[in-house]
Amino acid sequence: MTVNTPLCFRGKKILAPMVRVGTLPMRLLALDYGADIVYCEELIDIKMLQCKRVINEVLETVDFVAPNERVVFRTCERERQHVIFQMGSADAERALAVAKLVESDVAGIDINMGCPKEYSTKVEDTVNLVKRIEKTGIAAIAVHGRKKEERPQHPVHCDVIKAISEAVSIPVIANGGSHDFIKEYADIETFQKATAASSVMIARAAMWNPSIFRKEGFCPLKDVMQDYIKYAVRYDNHYTNTKYCLCQMLREQLETTQGKKLHAAQSTQEICEVFEMGDFYEETTAIFEAKKTSLETKTQDEDDQMEDPDVIKMAVRFDKREYPPQITPKMYLLEWCRKEKHPQPVYETVQRPLDRLFCSVVTVAEQKYRSTLWDKSKKLAEQAAAIVCLRTLGVPEGKLCEGENHLINKRKRQDQELLINRDHGEDLAEPSHKKANFIEETSDMNVPKMPR
Repeated sequence: MTVNTPLCFRGKKILAPMVRVGTLPMRLLALDYGADIVYCEELIDIKMLQCKRVINEVLETVDFVAPNERVVFRTCERERQHVIFQMGSADAERALAVAKLVESDVAGIDINMGCPKEYSTKVEDTVNLVKRIEKTGIAAIAVHGRKKEERPQHPVHCDVIKAISEAVSIPVIANGGSHDFIKEYADIETFQKATAASSVMIARAAMWNPSIFRKEGFCPLKDVMQDYIKYAVRYDNHYTNTKYCLCQMLREQLETTQGKKLHAAQSTQEICEVFEMGDFYEETTAIFEAKKTSLETKTQDEDDQMEDPDVIKMAVRFDKREYPPQITPKMYLLEWCRKEKHPQPVYETVQRPLDRLFCSVVTVAEQKYRSTLWDKSKKLAEQAAAIVCLRTLGVPEGKLCEGENHLINKRKRQDQELLINRDHGEDLAEPSHKKANFIEETSDMNVPKMPR
């Protein structure tokens, strides 16, 4: 584990990394109840490297967003000095790249090596491995006291954790005590003493009731669940994740009327209604909608101030249903530029941080064109810019309603030539100069963000 800023790992009570549980609402709730450090769920390096870091101004969060627009990791300032990012990795270069991606938004970075591997089967081997790892300069190490073939219902090996604690000088965090030791707050210290560990990490006991971290004792489960739901709504947590975590808290109450209603819920709003929090949901979402509208207005005003008066604009979108298969406005514009002996079109595309939409400006013969409408992808934004240019020039754009399509006819002729060549046994490879007529010119893959 490495840390971005000095973070003490001695005498701490820590929310353990748990798949589907350690998302932002649970981490914040654990901090509220007294946890010193909170772990996110394990996130795989390859998945993280596909993400873009996005400032979410509506939620006031930092989001790491996958290409499919799914938020893989969300964090906020409240946990900035307490959250540990745990990654799964088997490649040093990927691990380093992910660490650099998130380092400014988390308090520390953890590499998961405990879902159990071969090396964790013998105490001596494990101790020797930990000593080797210690020499790399890590700040702390967490040890889950079970062997690879063991499951949560098996007793935790406090003796193994103790042997490791006594063998190294860095802080050792004991994990795995929920089944045997930790039933209430006072048991945390008991487990710490039994393992001689510097700190204690809690998983299932915190999943069942995160107020386990509260010195004064447990809060009523109803209050805990309502507090969790407030964070889930406040930070737009996906309803399936919210429902999963609430089901873990209800446990034996899942067969009650409330439990069955929760299980049947298909949205965050329905979950709120199950817990008599419908008004809270309505009020919170209304606040966010108003904030989003205000930010969009502000962004539009800034766009207008930054607007280049020499850019020709139209409010258009590209709808592929209006065009023949594999024929696009960009292809028509490229064909026109070649015919008129102009340089090929140049596309400049930006992404707006607020809503992650795209806008593209195309330059043709030293004149710029763009659509005033923002699109959900870079490709759509570029096609819209091409449409603006073509319509301004009075040039056909390839729509089905325009009648005969010369690019389609040209493609048919080339297909016929291929058939003739095949009949005569000639090389079937299509000449590169013919292919070029049907390949859209692509702009740089890196899309800059609009200044905020």
